[in-house]
Amino acid sequence: MANQVETKLTEELLPLLRKEHYVTIATVDHETGGPNVNAISWVYAIDEKKVRFSVDNRSRIVENLKKEPLVTLTLIGAGSTYGITGKASVIVEKMEDVPLKLALIEIDVSEVRDVMFYGARITTEPKYEKTYDKDAAEKLDRQVMTAMKKG
Repeated sequence: MANQVETKLTEELLPLLRKEHYVTIATVDHETGGPNVNAISWVYAIDEKKVRFSVDNRSRIVENLKKEPLVTLTLIGAGSTYGITGKASVIVEKMEDVPLKLALIEIDVSEVRDVMFYGARITTEPKYEKTYDKDAAEKLDRQVMTAMKKG
């Protein structure tokens, strides 16, 4: 997909956003108007045009999106780096059946761009591990993902 621009997630990218994967989100800061970048963990592609994510409902991300809904997710995978751009909206301020106060946000994908610099390929994707109680993390992840899929 090098140097191509798509209007939806490709068959290659869709499965990466349906499992735990390292993703960052860029928003426009509601106070400064500058860029604001965060790593987020709960992301799920509903289909090739809609991606949902969940963050603490007190997060700066939520405030940023209320003022300016344009976002870019950055995904490193499938041998490259992709910018997934769209308009985000808060679907639910506090998700049900989840013990934390999490907002559910949905992005209407408008563009998927391969942003890897010329002549290179990703050979190792980023990995991370949760540093708190493994069982508690797995339980919470299941609860959040189930709630995100229901919407």
